[in-house]
Amino acid sequence: MIEAVMLCKQFERINEQKKKQMFYAVDNVSFKVEDGEILGILGPNGAGKTTLLRMLASLMEPGAGGVRIITKDGRHIRESVELKKEIGYLSGNTKLYHRISVREMLLMLGEIYEMDKELTLKRIEEINNVLDMGQFIDNRIERLSTGQTQRASIARCLIHDPSIYIFDEPTLGLDIVSSDAIVEFMKEQKEKGKTVVYSTHYLEEAAALCDRIIIINCGRIIAQGTPMEIINNLDSKDLREAFKKILNSVSDLRARTEGEE
Repeated sequence: MIEAVMLCKQFERINEQKKKQMFYAVDNVSFKVEDGEILGILGPNGAGKTTLLRMLASLMEPGAGGVRIITKDGRHIRESVELKKEIGYLSGNTKLYHRISVREMLLMLGEIYEMDKELTLKRIEEINNVLDMGQFIDNRIERLSTGQTQRASIARCLIHDPSIYIFDEPTLGLDIVSSDAIVEFMKEQKEKGKTVVYSTHYLEEAAALCDRIIIINCGRIIAQGTPMEIINNLDSKDLREAFKKILNSVSDLRARTEGEE
């Protein structure tokens, strides 16, 4: 299980008056995701999704709040190094070192995660079979197709057998075959009791895949629940319509508030 506890993160930007201004990319966000659950993070561009996921993955230090992981044996993990060992992080624009092969990359990662060499070799063969990488596992990454590169990125997340997967727009820009492979992968991890947190702009995908959904805007949670709860609460025909209604209501409220000031 992974839990976000009052996470906050501020950045600096230049406002319309050309002055520096601090703003919250993530503003006091709390939630937990259980073992064997897929949580979808939805929101418009600039809502704070990537910043939130990077803090969950211990790739970015929170300005306030924290992240807790509770393992199946009840251990509480708070230290950054230990957190990273429990997490597999993937984004649609994950960069891999091009001049080595997929196998060489996985061997290197096994050393980084302080895995026994024999265990690393065993994991590589298991991952090779699961992701059907036999035709390209020994090719240099710079020679791979987009779909093959994405499978290599998934392999990178799998090598240390994490309990939690955090995916930031993992199917963005992929063809249908590669996209479906990633969706099926997330379903398989759920069935194995793993925790999956992922962001997407594909609302139909989220409605079909997620156990629960959190919608954020301007760094804050503005709606949450199962896909059907969100759809029914907004009296909508589908998640896309409900999503639009939620964002419109927030926009209308902000406009009224600013008009009263």
